[in-house]
Amino acid sequence: MLPIVLIGFGLSPQDLTSQHLQEIHGADVLVAGRRILAYFDGFQGEKIPVAGDIGPLIQTIQDRAADRTVAVIASGDPLFYGIGARLISDLGPENIRIYPNISSVAAAFARIKIPWQDAEVISLHGRGSGESNCPSKILLAAIREHQKVAVLTDLTHNPEWIGERLAETKIPNLSMSVLEKLGTEEEKMSWYDPAAVSGRSFASPNLVIILRKENSALPEEEKPLPYLGMPESDFSHQQGLITKAEVRAVSLSKLCLDSPDYTLWDLGAGSGSVAIEASLFLPRGRIYAVERNPERIEDIQKNRSRFFVHQLEPICAELPNGLEDLPAPDRVFIGGGGKDLPRIIEIAAKRLKRGGVMVANTVLIGNIEGAIRAMKGEGLLTETVQIQISRSKTMPWGERLDALNPVWIIQGKKRKDHIQ
Repeated sequence: MLPIVLIGFGLSPQDLTSQHLQEIHGADVLVAGRRILAYFDGFQGEKIPVAGDIGPLIQTIQDRAADRTVAVIASGDPLFYGIGARLISDLGPENIRIYPNISSVAAAFARIKIPWQDAEVISLHGRGSGESNCPSKILLAAIREHQKVAVLTDLTHNPEWIGERLAETKIPNLSMSVLEKLGTEEEKMSWYDPAAVSGRSFASPNLVIILRKENSALPEEEKPLPYLGMPESDFSHQQGLITKAEVRAVSLSKLCLDSPDYTLWDLGAGSGSVAIEASLFLPRGRIYAVERNPERIEDIQKNRSRFFVHQLEPICAELPNGLEDLPAPDRVFIGGGGKDLPRIIEIAAKRLKRGGVMVANTVLIGNIEGAIRAMKGEGLLTETVQIQISRSKTMPWGERLDALNPVWIIQGKKRKDHIQ
């Protein structure tokens, strides 16, 4: 097979160098989108438009390359969300010669005159709505973690859709730039407040850049990010019904939140403090906080808004009800349950994914054995730790320690080869 020439088109023919053009006109076969092929009316060889399933196209390219020189032209830069990765994977890097070019993202940041070495780039092109591929989740996680985000759009996840999602979150100090038809005579760049985008239409192709001001510019009462082991006073909660900061930190460590896209159930969530801090480790995950008390649901909603935890969904239900319609969890935390704790464990453990982890906290001696028995009955490997916290309290002539209730933290792990 002859080497395949992979060329970045940039934004327009003006971005093609003499080397690019030499390779294009020296080829026997030209493969590109119809828009790009239209620029090469004088090409004397075979033209193959890129359309539909890329699998058969790769095979066609390989067949032509058996005895002819094939040049593949990709818009922008071919290794930036382009066909380049697929060609290298399917045909082997030794069979590809690559000539890069300017990407749409590089051009967009050049237009708005802002450095982008610290920007996050995400693509919503062709995204579905599944849990692991949710466009809203991908977008909002990027906004929350980065102050500069470039978004590659498609006809569904367009600037209007992006503006609506951002407006729903009420994250402050956001501005978005929409860049339409970059590199053409119809090129247009506009700045918007996300809430002002609804109802507008934009020419395709387009690209969106979202900027968030420095955290220091936010009002003092705003807390855009939680941190591990926050004091109880940072949360809206009722009558001290909240997992204490130190217990919270140990419980989160036992949950083994080692992947950013896990689904977590927080059962008997109370104020949602565990769910809020778990969000630090699950920027692309989903967290379902199940609580029976409507007033505590309001606390969860307040805490979610205060810390901008977009991936948290409060659910008002009396356990063990309310779990049947939730997506299967990778991790489960049970901070409540009372006399129903063993039953809640049994139902949650049946839904827990293989390799998943469950953690149950209890202050009731009678629940320790019941929780362990329930976990083992569902085939989980268990470990129990008891944590006793004492906090300093100021006295007239010094300090003393006040002991909090001891808490038992029971961890259960489901084997990866567990038979469901």
